[in-house]
Amino acid sequence: MPKVEFTKHMGIPFKIGQPKKQIVPKTVERDFEREYGKLQQLEEQTRRLQKDMKKGTDADLALSKSAVKISLDLLSNPLCEQDQDFLNMVTALDTAMKRMDAFNQEKVNQIQKTVIEPLKKFSSVFPSLNMAVKRREQALQDYRRLQAKVEKYEEKEKTGPVLAKLHQAREELRPVRDDFEAKNKQLLDEMPRFYNSRLDYFQPSFESLIRAQVGYYSEMQKIFGDLTQQLDQPGHTDEQRERENEARLSELRALSIVADD
Repeated sequence: MPKVEFTKHMGIPFKIGQPKKQIVPKTVERDFEREYGKLQQLEEQTRRLQKDMKKGTDADLALSKSAVKISLDLLSNPLCEQDQDFLNMVTALDTAMKRMDAFNQEKVNQIQKTVIEPLKKFSSVFPSLNMAVKRREQALQDYRRLQAKVEKYEEKEKTGPVLAKLHQAREELRPVRDDFEAKNKQLLDEMPRFYNSRLDYFQPSFESLIRAQVGYYSEMQKIFGDLTQQLDQPGHTDEQRERENEARLSELRALSIVADD
């Protein structure tokens, strides 16, 4: 995992006057960067998944709507007025496509409610999390600045004015240090808990997604099974139909109006 550069990432300007003392242990910084990096990845993955789910449901709806449009176009074909068998076949197809579209809409509505909306709500948490990290980073910069100030007076000759300024700097440092440590501890405690909670949060959504897909395709099997029974000619296989179509096409090609010059 790449190292998270908080100062640059969070938009906080570089602070001059860095202390010589290591005020935050490197192990603590590494732990913080690791945990926050995991949440940054989770945020990106959640946003991408929400976008892909929306694209998928939009494509599903467009497909079933197109299928209904095709069957309606076929019903308006003059052949339906001339051939009762063709009309019966297209009517059966139109009924099947409308049933498919209705079940598809039901499936999409379920996915929207139980998957896409929860993803959207989960994503809405991250701005507050990022703001808490930004406040922690600002507190750290203030801590470093005041620690450097204390160190500066500690290195000077201990005259009366210097001791007074040192005392004042230490008094200024104390609440800033406490503020940073509180923010840092809270984030280190809560970021792993938030990250680990993702499984409990998303599991019901993905179970619902699977049930929606299983229910939909189970219905599709029934719909197209019924349609197949209505359309199948006894004793005809797909290979036989293909040969019949090729034979008819050959007859059409033999007509003088389509013959090559």
